[in-house]
Amino acid sequence: MVQLTATPLSALVDEPVHIRATGLTPLQLVVFHASLEDEVGNLFYSRAFYRANEVGEIDLDHAAALGGDYKGVHPMGLFWSLKPQKLVTRLLKRDVMTSPFRVQIKLYDRHLPIETKTSEAPKASVTLERWYVAPGVTRIPVREGRLRGTLFVPSGEGRFPGVIDMYGTSGGLLEFRASLLASRGFASLALAHCGFEDLPPQPDKVDLEYFEEAANFLLKHPKVLGPGIGIVSVCRGAEIGLSMAIHLKQVTATVLINGPNFIFSIPHVYRGQILKPRPHSVQSISINALGFVEFYSIFDESGPETSQSCLPIEKARGPFLFIVGEDDKNVNGKVFAKQATEQLKRHGKNNWTLLSYPGAGHVIEPPYSPLCCVSGIANVCSAIHWGGEVVPHAAAQEHSWKEIQKFLRKHLTPVIPSSKYF
Repeated sequence: MVQLTATPLSALVDEPVHIRATGLTPLQLVVFHASLEDEVGNLFYSRAFYRANEVGEIDLDHAAALGGDYKGVHPMGLFWSLKPQKLVTRLLKRDVMTSPFRVQIKLYDRHLPIETKTSEAPKASVTLERWYVAPGVTRIPVREGRLRGTLFVPSGEGRFPGVIDMYGTSGGLLEFRASLLASRGFASLALAHCGFEDLPPQPDKVDLEYFEEAANFLLKHPKVLGPGIGIVSVCRGAEIGLSMAIHLKQVTATVLINGPNFIFSIPHVYRGQILKPRPHSVQSISINALGFVEFYSIFDESGPETSQSCLPIEKARGPFLFIVGEDDKNVNGKVFAKQATEQLKRHGKNNWTLLSYPGAGHVIEPPYSPLCCVSGIANVCSAIHWGGEVVPHAAAQEHSWKEIQKFLRKHLTPVIPSSKYF
């Protein structure tokens, strides 16, 4: 009898799963098919061909996929190779607390049609729950003055390192990374900065005092460790994160994912200072053969304004972790991170780490998330090409997630000297 097992059946999305098929004919060729339906009914699917060993078993921890959405030994390939049935669709978890994503894995014989759906009955199947929050994590909506966000507090006694989590131009309030960070021991504030409730969808400035209020709110919370906080940020969020690190003494560790070392398009304002954006060339936007828009080249790196418009990163208190996807089609993060680190070196600073990933795109998410190579942003563009190749992008997500946590723990958790007894 053919059996398909997956362990654990219920886990956080950043945890690996052990998938195994038994009871097959020796050397039988089969197809593993994974599918997921998001909260609004969008379908994501993947498939891979495998051959059973001499005793009729396939262990995805050791067996190599022969073809399909990936090749080679990739125990979690069925998850990170999920792709949308509707091309311009990003997999986003909105309700992180009350429901998981459910991933169905089915085992078929080798004659499975190439189409997404089939009437053929699988040889075996299993359904997994993939959660974005651990048991005991508390979710607290934040409507403090003008602040808009959600605070996630880990379970357990004591206080926890505090982190502000920010996304980019897409706006709204994305909670899934903050809830995962809380599941790993960080008091995490998912902070909205545009396009949410009464926050304007297209603000005419970035008011850094808003973000200062968020930092102070987090530090005042009784479950937050202090004395400083960390930032995890991507794209436009990373632009703001860098500006926060420079101007706000509360920020002592900053993670910048595929962001610039200058201001993109609207000025930053802080206590009477106005920081102007770098000029850009709309005519340098590229549109590829599929009609996807690429903003990669809109900033001229050879002009005299390049060095003049760089943010004074050397003034920041805490260290930086730069994370770069080298196949990013939206932001030239490799060049921008190099400029930022060279600027730090010129001022005698070595308080930075650069992780640069060949083949990774713009949307670097927690581990095992599917590659989002194209999606739209309301009021900006209906089809933005984010770049990335499936296998190296997946490797970048898995590695960088571990490094983000190590970096934040190192710089936000006080070192307690060990006692010596004589």
